[in-house]
Amino acid sequence: MSVHSSTEQSLLEQGRSTLQDLLGRDWEVTVRPEHPEDGDEGGDATLQIKSGDGVYAEMLVEAASRVTPKDAAGALTSKAHLVRRVSRFTRLLVVSPWISPMTQDALRRSGIDYLDLTGNISLRVSRPAIVIHTQGAERAPASHRAVSNKPLLTGLKAGRLVRLLADTLPPYRATELAEGARLSLPYVSRLLDTLDDQLLIERDGKVVVSVDWQRLLRARAEQTDLLRSTEPTGMLAPNGVNAVLKRLADRNQMNPGYQREVLVTGTYAARPLAPLSVGGQLMLYVQEDPLNVEAAADDLGLMPVSEGADVLILRAKDRSVWQRPMMVRAVFAGVWQVGLSQLATDCLSGPGRMPAEGERILEFMAAHEQLWRKTDLSHLGEPTLF
Repeated sequence: MSVHSSTEQSLLEQGRSTLQDLLGRDWEVTVRPEHPEDGDEGGDATLQIKSGDGVYAEMLVEAASRVTPKDAAGALTSKAHLVRRVSRFTRLLVVSPWISPMTQDALRRSGIDYLDLTGNISLRVSRPAIVIHTQGAERAPASHRAVSNKPLLTGLKAGRLVRLLADTLPPYRATELAEGARLSLPYVSRLLDTLDDQLLIERDGKVVVSVDWQRLLRARAEQTDLLRSTEPTGMLAPNGVNAVLKRLADRNQMNPGYQREVLVTGTYAARPLAPLSVGGQLMLYVQEDPLNVEAAADDLGLMPVSEGADVLILRAKDRSVWQRPMMVRAVFAGVWQVGLSQLATDCLSGPGRMPAEGERILEFMAAHEQLWRKTDLSHLGEPTLF
């Protein structure tokens, strides 16, 4: 976690300067770097905040080029506990170029203060009384991104593995996940390392034993954009959206294989399970080939428009979109929708009120986990019926 001394000095000074600017001229903020005799360049320093009336507080500073949720919940939490045992008035402050939202949450849960150079700050001192909480960048600036061979949660392959982890109860090994998702074992192993660092999964040796599927889906959504990734085509439904849904149900009843051609997502898919609002655009997935957009539009009686669309046809870039579709028979009998984990991700990464609908879907999923989450990887092809 810690940085080398030259970078450490710059990081500490920038952090000190940031605090000084926030507190103003009536306060004095100083940093005293520590240089242990054993040559450890851990980056620890003591930061002193002194008020205008002479009252001061000291904090132990950990300067780190990168901090993960796993660091926050592990080594840093242990260090914070040790600091409190030595002096209950001394707190641990983590200073880094950028600290992710998930890491910030883990630090706060452990009572650890933090400051990053983009403006994410959480600092609470009892004497002198100081409470600072500001928000900076939610994503790492390009200049602060660490070089790593570990994959991120962006891209089609990551989306495929995320759905598999969310939809299936552990335990399972990387080899089983690679086979189920049809991905290479090295890629799956590296992505699992990333998820472990982010505390999104828990492993016992090489076996995944727990998946925090709600935070996993949120993390995936934060790194994708529904409309940007699916190249939507705007359409107008001359007879209204309900007529399109009825025709879609009729097509599914006449041809059971039609569910592999068109799936509903977004607001209209979320509403039967977690109603939040009325209206909105009907979003339909088709396979990626542009000819499928035209074929679906013709079959469902839609007309392309440049603005004012009430239907969006989305191009599915990966087969995982069709994994474990669902049908809500009491509301849209005969209409197939994307699976719950896909729906939650789509809504959370969508525009307007869709992220709020995504949160409602996550609440529904948590309340009905036994109905949609399968017990092992052999059930991947099974649809979900409500």
